[in-house]
Amino acid sequence: MIFVMLGTQKQQFTRLLDILENSNILQNEEIIVQAGHTKYNSKFMKINTFFDTQTMKKYMIDSDFVITHGGVGSIIDALNLGKKVLAVPRLKKFAEHINDHQIEICQKLYEEGYIEYLLDGEDLVGKLQKLKENNYKKYERDKKYLEILEKDIKEFLK
Repeated sequence: MIFVMLGTQKQQFTRLLDILENSNILQNEEIIVQAGHTKYNSKFMKINTFFDTQTMKKYMIDSDFVITHGGVGSIIDALNLGKKVLAVPRLKKFAEHINDHQIEICQKLYEEGYIEYLLDGEDLVGKLQKLKENNYKKYERDKKYLEILEKDIKEFLK
């Protein structure tokens, strides 16, 4: 099973669903989609608007891998569950977001060895093959950041 998350943005993100719908490689897979505000009819994907937190977590855990928009929260949630992630940033040029900050997020996490990501016009089949074959760095919260945060909280509570 593959779990797809489009996030909660008001802008439509049909581009990702079109890529999946038109790809022969995934048509024998069970695909569950959290579409948010994106309206889409599919021949083979199970499209839902939103899920509660527990259901989202269950789908992520049960999935072979996660395909998600380039939102940091969605990516980190999947990585925290030890999932392989293919991120597809929402792009301003398609009115999928107000700017292209998701490209920066995806590029950085890719460079650090955590994920694969797909930009406009790239080969989905090739990216999925890499995702299946490669091992990725395990995501761990930055301990130094947590130490600083803990210190700040203790100082605040004094």
